[in-house]
Amino acid sequence: MKKQDIPQDESNLQSANMTEVLYVTDENNNYTTAQSIGWEAKKAALDESMELIYERIAEAKQNVANGIVSPIIYFMELNKMDLQVLAAYVDKWQWTVKRHAKPNIFKKLSDSTLKKYADAFGISVDELKNFDGK
Repeated sequence: MKKQDIPQDESNLQSANMTEVLYVTDENNNYTTAQSIGWEAKKAALDESMELIYERIAEAKQNVANGIVSPIIYFMELNKMDLQVLAAYVDKWQWTVKRHAKPNIFKKLSDSTLKKYADAFGISVDELKNFDGK
């Protein structure tokens, strides 16, 4: 792509005050980098990805409200984490985090364990303990 042909379509990057670095060719056909605020095809893909994320968050919230999972799952989704990432943040095995995602196990967790999760999510222990999905 030529430097002068870089798309500058409105996108999520622009609303977040970000740009994307692209490799382009200059007027002498040498490779260089240039910045773009986005392009329509990428915007469509990002919008679809964000919609899927919002659906997962809403589903996790409903599952907490229905007593199917613990608040750990909701905050994990809200913070765009997966099991592996969360386990690394709280310094636990993945199977342990999975176990803590069960409401009956979650209710028995110590405050020190809950603090690790709360810190990973950037919330207080009280917010974590008292989140009911409603």
